[in-house]
Amino acid sequence: MHTPLTREAMARRLALDIPDGSYVNLGIGMPVLVAAHLPAGREIVLHSENGILGMGPPPAEADIDLDLINAGKQPVTLLDGGAYFHHADSFAMMRGGHLDICVMGGMQVAANGDLANWSLNKPGEAPAVGGAMDLAVGARSVYIMMEHTSRDGSPKIVERCTYPLTGAAVVDRIYTDLAVIDITPAGLVVRDMIDGMTLTELQRRTGAPLRAG
Repeated sequence: MHTPLTREAMARRLALDIPDGSYVNLGIGMPVLVAAHLPAGREIVLHSENGILGMGPPPAEADIDLDLINAGKQPVTLLDGGAYFHHADSFAMMRGGHLDICVMGGMQVAANGDLANWSLNKPGEAPAVGGAMDLAVGARSVYIMMEHTSRDGSPKIVERCTYPLTGAAVVDRIYTDLAVIDITPAGLVVRDMIDGMTLTELQRRTGAPLRAG
């Protein structure tokens, strides 16, 4: 029995792949964990949808400032040279292609890069897509951080999304608790797997064809 990565371990794994000098948005949920695991000495500028650039790691309890929060309403810090600004300016950055990478959670990702991450399509569910659509189409690269399967064991990486889409063909890479998978013109390519995992076993937990990188 292989031990899946914890959410903190997933965040550490993803943080290693963010290039020096990148401008990066971390979405609500699991992606915010990445801020605490960025490699020392690597200059990475974090953006928050509610209007922060130069966001730092989570503060110590004694240093919490409830007026300085991220898009998920969690307290954050501001690095030297950081700034906060109007929501409209933040969305102009997102829509204008000024972010190198966006890290978001996912409910489903299709083999062609389609992303569904805002609705389970339940009757009466209120619309809540927020800025996810803007980030999905505006960032130069979109990384999805999610568990490989749902709680019932059904795959979250599928041939075609059955939930309402956030963006069409927008995802570049998926980080799960089992593997790192690139979405390429040739299909889903496995870049990395947890120790002891085989491609055959990973394929059993995936709803679309995989191939080794």
